[in-house]
Amino acid sequence: MIKGIKICGVTDLKTLNYIIEHPYPPQFIGFVTNYKKSKRYVEFEKLKELINIDKKGINFVSVLVNPDDEILEMIKNLKFDYYQLYDVNPETTKLIKEKYKIKIISALTINNKDDVNQYKKYETISDIILFDGKGYEKSIGFNHKFIESVPNKISKMIAGNIKIEDISNFKNTKNYILDLSGALEKEKGVKDINKIDKLLNSVHNN
Repeated sequence: MIKGIKICGVTDLKTLNYIIEHPYPPQFIGFVTNYKKSKRYVEFEKLKELINIDKKGINFVSVLVNPDDEILEMIKNLKFDYYQLYDVNPETTKLIKEKYKIKIISALTINNKDDVNQYKKYETISDIILFDGKGYEKSIGFNHKFIESVPNKISKMIAGNIKIEDISNFKNTKNYILDLSGALEKEKGVKDINKIDKLLNSVHNN
């Protein structure tokens, strides 16, 4: 069964409120915090405004690509529940987790089956392992069968060009959290409320 849903790349308050107030809200909402190449990137002042609301039990995730000390210090008092870290080695991941007392989603970019085994370096540090495609903001997919060998004890999140229509394919999986972004947009970087509604209802009904 699907363990949970993460809607990533939210950039405006109207969309955020819609997601939070939905009858079947996701377990996670992600905000692109420091990756300026992404059209889903949120400037710091706007980010503060966005996440300073009643989350109603939803986990807010700061998506960070190789973050430096400056951005980590800037966001340390914001109401994030997780940091999702790309391009951060295990040693630095552990330091960030301990210093900021934050839960960690370690994002691994997957192109082949050998890439999947990188999770072993993070399994004792990170709370969730995210298996993503190599495209970063471009939503490039990968063969999800590559991660079938990952033990059930690992909390697994999957991203990378997942479509709403794919939801039924995950009904019998090993407790994956699905992470969607581009599939929920009407144009690059702009979320479509109708697509979000379709996703959340689809997950509820599967």
